[in-house]
Amino acid sequence: MKGLNCILALKALGEETRLRMLRLLFEEPLSVNEIAARLNVSQYNTSKHLRIMREAGLLVVEKRGKLRLYTVAAEFKQQAEANNNVLDLGCCTFRLDQLPK
Repeated sequence: MKGLNCILALKALGEETRLRMLRLLFEEPLSVNEIAARLNVSQYNTSKHLRIMREAGLLVVEKRGKLRLYTVAAEFKQQAEANNNVLDLGCCTFRLDQLPK
C-alpha cells in the first residue's frame, strides 16, 4: 500500500487485542468506550492500542461533536472489499474473517 510503513503496520498488528479491534472497526466506526466495552478491555489500554494503529496508518479518527469515532482507513476497507476480505499490506496478508474475535 502506498504510504504504509510495513514495519509499523506489523508492529501494530502483532498483538491480539489490536487484531480484535481491527476486526470490529472493519464492521463499523466505534468510539473508545464502545470498543473497550465490546472487547472487555480498559478504556486506557484501548486508547493506547488505537493510537498505535492510527500512527501506523491503519486507522483514522472521525470527529462527531465531542465524540471521536475510529474506523479503518478507507484504502484498506476498499482493498479488503475488492479482495474477498483479504487485507494485503504489501509485505503480508491478513484474512479478515480469520482475525480473533
